[in-house]
Amino acid sequence: MNTNMPKDPQFNLYYQKHVKLLKLSGFRPKTIEAYARALKRIGNYFDCKIDDLSSDQLLEYFHDLLEELSWSAVKLDLYGLRFFYTTVLKKTWKDIPLIKPPRTSRIPDILSVNEVKQLVDATNRMSYKVFFFTLYSLGLRLSEGIYLRVGDIDSVNMRVHIRDAKGRKDRLVPMPEKTLDVLRKFWKLHRHPSFIFPNRKRGLKNAHLVDQPLDRCGIQTAMKAVVTMLDIKKNFLPLPTPHLCNAYAGGRG
Repeated sequence: MNTNMPKDPQFNLYYQKHVKLLKLSGFRPKTIEAYARALKRIGNYFDCKIDDLSSDQLLEYFHDLLEELSWSAVKLDLYGLRFFYTTVLKKTWKDIPLIKPPRTSRIPDILSVNEVKQLVDATNRMSYKVFFFTLYSLGLRLSEGIYLRVGDIDSVNMRVHIRDAKGRKDRLVPMPEKTLDVLRKFWKLHRHPSFIFPNRKRGLKNAHLVDQPLDRCGIQTAMKAVVTMLDIKKNFLPLPTPHLCNAYAGGRG
């Protein structure tokens, strides 16, 4: 379905307000992007007439959406539209009873210490190599690693301050000496004043000029390419267990 910006003045006003309120509501950048994309897709589908949609219209839309995309897209569009109705239009939202995405619980496989070493060693680009090492040695989620900042590294107490983690809570993570050493050497290559992993669009030497961290899509593409090359037959996410982190980074638990 089309996600280009519809050419309609009223819709554009709605869209701008939608994005502003998403930001003010404290949503993560990834969620803001998804909800904004959902509104553009819905706007194109209904020829920008989206301020009074009936249940039948919405059922038709989400049915067609599921024919092309996944339940994940259905959920994001549903939640994005609900935010638009309740916050931008200030209308009462009635859930659509027939739209019930299936509940799934997927547990990723855990890479062995040797597989993690292979992954890091086989990654050519320095930014991704250090990122993968840091992610596994500290046991971080993808978004937690992306948004690591220089000020989050506590070298005195050998820990990392993970901000706004799952459940919007902060947490402290022990940091092995090897990880600190790797991060120090990597930072000296780019010297960005804020980000540990700045965006690569200007290269490491000019990374201090960018105002964004590493691109999520680029990271995932790089990881998929290396995993495919290594022929690792696992459905995994970068969420290692503590014993794996300590073993790989040379920590003591």
